Amino acid sequence: MSSLEHRQLAPEILDGLAGDDPRALAARRDLRRINALMFQARIMASLLQKFVPGPPHRILEIGAGDGSFMLALARRMAGHWPGVELVMLDRVDLITAQLRGDFDRLGWTVEGVAADVFDWARKNEGTRFDAITVNLFLHHFDDAGLVRLFSLMAPKAPLLLATEPLRTKLALAATRLLPAIGANDVTRNDAAQSVRAGFRGNELSGLWLAANGKPVEERRAGLFSHIFVGASAGHVL
Repeated sequence: MSSLEHRQLAPEILDGLAGDDPRALAARRDLRRINALMFQARIMASLLQKFVPGPPHRILEIGAGDGSFMLALARRMAGHWPGVELVMLDRVDLITAQLRGDFDRLGWTVEGVAADVFDWARKNEGTRFDAITVNLFLHHFDDAGLVRLFSLMAPKAPLLLATEPLRTKLALAATRLLPAIGANDVTRNDAAQSVRAGFRGNELSGLWLAANGKPVEERRAGLFSHIFVGASAGHVL
């Protein structure tokens, strides 16, 4: 097993597949199960409840994927956070009419945006949100890319809250068990790569500081997740 002391980035197969590719569709089904097994929505819900004061009006999710993670989160939060407006940003528009209906029934509204995150951020400099959420997305970028991303995102909301892969030997070993849930070859490859590119310690805090933000909290959560909360420079907790 190679050392996990430092992050190791490599392209993930899913990122190179078309949205309607059968392997991509299967991989997204796998991701929904992996998110559930990692308790990602529960972890994010606890972060939002802890750090976001009162019901937010607008939330931006970057790297939204097919929207299933945010729907799981909304089902936890909608009872005491009514009427939230979501902007769900991803390079491919995977937001379906069924998903919009699921959010509508919870009283939340959804705007799906298909764009490169850097292009969108530059073109929407004045756009503001109450919070930015990120799930299993930051690990796709090297450190320089993350500083650039953080510099663009920090002015858009008081807080950015992220749930990412934890980079440990245990997490990497767990990816070898994915055939037990029927995960396809895309998922098996990408899950291991996600762990190698994941985070530990205070790595994201240092990058957030480099982007002139204020780190609020960074730690492991459970066996396989790493969380980070960063505040914009002017935000007072």
